Amino acid sequence: MIPWHQYLLGLVFLLAGFFHLHKPKVYLRIMPPYIPEHKLAVLLSGIVEMVLGLMLLNSNTKIFAAWGIIILMVLFLPVHFYMLQNERASLNLPQWMLVLRIPLQFGIMYWAFQYA
Repeated sequence: MIPWHQYLLGLVFLLAGFFHLHKPKVYLRIMPPYIPEHKLAVLLSGIVEMVLGLMLLNSNTKIFAAWGIIILMVLFLPVHFYMLQNERASLNLPQWMLVLRIPLQFGIMYWAFQYA
């Protein structure tokens, strides 16, 4: 039986991926300039998030999903640092919230590691 917190993480990734596809302009604003093909990166990251969220809910694929989530969170770290450095990319969020997002990434990695 899958624990509720595993369902919750899967749902979080399904929703995050959905919003990449539903509101891509928000994610385009936070893309660092050194990442190529912003539109494609936003689209692919949304699809990958949704696939990983679904895979996490399957006992046969949850280990792959957990490691995929960890890798994805590492890949997303430069975006969070860019948001701290660029006012337009900050989405007008308070500085403390932007700083808090970085350890939150590591918390998500730890959460995902529980299923690896």
